[in-house]
Amino acid sequence: MKRALLVGNDHYSLYKDLHGCANDVRALHPLLARHDDDAPNFDCAIGIDMSRDELIAAIEALFAPGADSALLFFAGHGGPSADDVILVSQDGTEKTPGLAFSEIMGHVAQSQIPEIVILLDCCFAGGAGGVPALTSDAAALRAGVSILAASRADQTSAESHAGRGMFSTFVEGALEGGAADTLGRVDLGSLYAYVSESFGAWEQRPTFKANIARPLELRQCDPYLALRELRAILSLFKDPFAEFALDPSFEPTVEPHNEDNERIFGQMQKARASSLLEPVDEEHLYFAAMNSGACRLTPLGRHYHHVHTEGRL
Repeated sequence: MKRALLVGNDHYSLYKDLHGCANDVRALHPLLARHDDDAPNFDCAIGIDMSRDELIAAIEALFAPGADSALLFFAGHGGPSADDVILVSQDGTEKTPGLAFSEIMGHVAQSQIPEIVILLDCCFAGGAGGVPALTSDAAALRAGVSILAASRADQTSAESHAGRGMFSTFVEGALEGGAADTLGRVDLGSLYAYVSESFGAWEQRPTFKANIARPLELRQCDPYLALRELRAILSLFKDPFAEFALDPSFEPTVEPHNEDNERIFGQMQKARASSLLEPVDEEHLYFAAMNSGACRLTPLGRHYHHVHTEGRL
């Protein structure tokens, strides 16, 4: 079972209102709630303009026993506080602006949930998870915990002209498939790589802190090459460095038609588009077929060949 709490605080009793946080939550909710094939993903709870007490209660429920993984997304004002960061609540005051991230980490440290992911789209978010912000008896992030923050501890986080957080907009693009691997999987590692590359050298820099054995898979997108097609292509190569001979019968414009070869060639075209396969001494697979040439696996293709051979695909 997977839980997610998505919080977007736009309106504040004391601080300047924002405009994109609730929109960010509404955009990410369907992507986290369902995979591309409409299978259920995270069981999501949404909080808009939450008070401090509401935020505490929701976080306690998120990290309560009964789930295998939990995800917290917060979009709103963030404020620096020594070696900590404050997630500003709707009812925040000068004395108590909101919830300190160290308080959240206290709940994380006590939680029995094996895998916890925290995504922060707020100013100074990179201060979250710093060692001084952890509970006093912890020297590092608890095992199974990952934190992806929109900016460094000394940076603010930008909203776009479209009324969205820049960081959250890129997270949305990653979950839609921009960060998916060949099999359509989006995990926290590929999400961070996608988001980090989306910002320039002079812009806010996302930060990633984790103590994990493997990154949590966040969403399954429809792969360009179906798994059965990938296995079929890899099975054509008995050796990962072998070349597969082609001839004009693979090209569907050539008569008489060879349906089996044309089907294989269609799968090869998809594998080529997925950077798994390449023509030998030709720019396009079409010319490799028409000139009775060959194709071969790319380094990425050879990687998947190894995984397939080991029975892990």
